[in-house]
Amino acid sequence: MRVRVLLIALVLALCAGGCTAFSDEAEPERREPRRAVSASAPDHRLTMIADADPVAAAATMSRTLFDRSPVVVVARDGDRAGLLLAASAAVGLGVPLLLEPKGDGAHDVLAEEIGRLGSGTVLAVGEADGRAADRATGASDGRAGHDVLAVPADAGAVAAATGLDFQPAEPVTSRNDPASVAALDPAAPVALRLPEAPASSSADADAARLPGVDRAEPLTGTVVLATGESASTAALATARAAGATVSLTSGEADPRRSEDALDALAEAAPEAVVAIGAGFAAEDGLDWKVETAVKGMQLPGGGQVLFPGRLLVALYGHPGTGALGVLGEQDLEGSIERARAHAAPYETLVEGPVVPAFEIIATVASTAPGADGDYSTEADVEQLRPWVEAAGEAGVYVVLDLQPGRTDFLTQAQRYQALLELPHVGLALDPEWRLSPNGVHLREVGSVGVDEVNRLIGWLADLTREHVLPQKLLVLHQFQLRMIDGRERLDTSRDELAVMVHADGQGSQGDKQATWRALHANPPAGLFWGWKNFYDEDKPMLTPEQTMADVSPRPDLISYQ
Repeated sequence: MRVRVLLIALVLALCAGGCTAFSDEAEPERREPRRAVSASAPDHRLTMIADADPVAAAATMSRTLFDRSPVVVVARDGDRAGLLLAASAAVGLGVPLLLEPKGDGAHDVLAEEIGRLGSGTVLAVGEADGRAADRATGASDGRAGHDVLAVPADAGAVAAATGLDFQPAEPVTSRNDPASVAALDPAAPVALRLPEAPASSSADADAARLPGVDRAEPLTGTVVLATGESASTAALATARAAGATVSLTSGEADPRRSEDALDALAEAAPEAVVAIGAGFAAEDGLDWKVETAVKGMQLPGGGQVLFPGRLLVALYGHPGTGALGVLGEQDLEGSIERARAHAAPYETLVEGPVVPAFEIIATVASTAPGADGDYSTEADVEQLRPWVEAAGEAGVYVVLDLQPGRTDFLTQAQRYQALLELPHVGLALDPEWRLSPNGVHLREVGSVGVDEVNRLIGWLADLTREHVLPQKLLVLHQFQLRMIDGRERLDTSRDELAVMVHADGQGSQGDKQATWRALHANPPAGLFWGWKNFYDEDKPMLTPEQTMADVSPRPDLISYQ
């Protein structure tokens, strides 16, 4: 075994004694050739690193991205100043950053990773002394051991040891060290330092120096997602050292909810994604959520998840006729402008985007049975397509409303699959017009059993996932509790959908508020809420300001009829 610990503070004494194993000038004839670092993308499309222990997380990231590294950087877990400068060194050199455990913690993880990498030299920064890695030299594969170059947490000392020319940078003033490390540029490294550290210090030209290394080809096809826990700081330095893109999700484990993650994944179109953070392990369906984020299709108003974070303001009706609502009182271009005009007053009343919307009655309840006997007149897909496509181009969300008569909701929804495969199109179920087998419209208020609704939820969620689409809105119109029988068993577990109960009752504001409160009694978890304003039937119709002030909790969809 050969372990040499060389301290920058002792360099001059070592030089005087003629022993400068790392000095290029002392014995130029012994200069070691540059050694190559090898890195490769993970074999799997998605790799999860859920280690809560920073030491383990750092080793796992190294194992995930690096095959071989003749040099490795080590910092002491808990030594913030040393860790930040060690991250700068690792990213600048293009080598992994590992952590020594605090105190007398087990060092097996560190030792094993140094051994696996075949590292002949360890740069120990700050409180790390490198001795914790000695166990690697006893590996059963007969590795010869490693040298240790220990330097203080000083930018000049690190620069002298590494030969890196650090760019000027302001000190790290926030406590968000993962973000500081994620922003490191391998091509222009900076020395991350705390405010109390000097901006620079003179580098000893005769200081011991690491052997030269050639960094691996950058892993530009790999994106690392991190929720931002401090435990990931060292691991993120290793990711940047490998040339991977790092995106912090601000605590979100669902990448569809993070604007930064969406941008990073859509831009990189990665071959591999590494998710680091304990939160990712608990996120159901992370694989398809990552694929959706990579696909990059976004909703009107941005992002891939509907709520919370936006307000939809919709015109309700059927193209070509004003008898069924304000949507059909004007042509297509006029309807787009009218939807925008309805949405505009809300922009100063809420935070986040206000998105205009259409709720298009795709199947209209009929007083006659029709050729198929279902008491529902189904609009042709191609009749609706111009409205749906023009709305999407104009940033207008579209909801297709079903009034199925004697048939079931799923059968009718499947007629419009081609439109539902578009990213800005959701679905609404109107149980008022769901008849019993012998029922007739206007003689009864229809209703639907929750099992029928849940079957549709499963189909629509599967369709959304299969076509890698942003989250879809499923609206359930309701103004009587009996309209959705068994609502307590409503399936709201499918993250592909945002399931909403829409209170579409009309009349006096006292009656409407009573209905609103009744619908909110013991609802299934995870529901969102909608409210309808009627021009002629409400007494009086609320203004936008009154809607936001009087309707509580605040609705996520406000429609006009």
